[in-house]
Amino acid sequence: GPREGIKTVMQQLGIIVTDRGSKYAVSGAPIDSRDAAKACLKTLKRDKRYAKATHNTWAAILSDGQVLKNDDGEAGAGMVIVRMLQREGLHDHMIVVTRWFGGTHLGGDRFRHVQSCVRQYLDDLQGQG
Repeated sequence: GPREGIKTVMQQLGIIVTDRGSKYAVSGAPIDSRDAAKACLKTLKRDKRYAKATHNTWAAILSDGQVLKNDDGEAGAGMVIVRMLQREGLHDHMIVVTRWFGGTHLGGDRFRHVQSCVRQYLDDLQGQG
């Protein structure tokens, strides 16, 4: 059909933070629906490293105000991304923070690392503008 050849391009910044064996990467893409978000995630997970990650936490705020998010097992992390998107006023754009768990629990630091990843992504996005 007409949608053939349209491929979702994920912007992948790679690993941003490493702490006590855990690694955090950030990716993102423009989306306009939950289906588009799912498609992006699928694209990301075609990369075996991302498919095998401990968590692929993501969030987006659609232009109609609908909040989409999935903690993917990292409780509370999706909301961290949502709040940053709200502050930034960024709509129709999903941000995915990927974590590979390194064996040591990081406590509250894990939320700081999610923030660092999102900040890096937002800065990168503005740099392209």
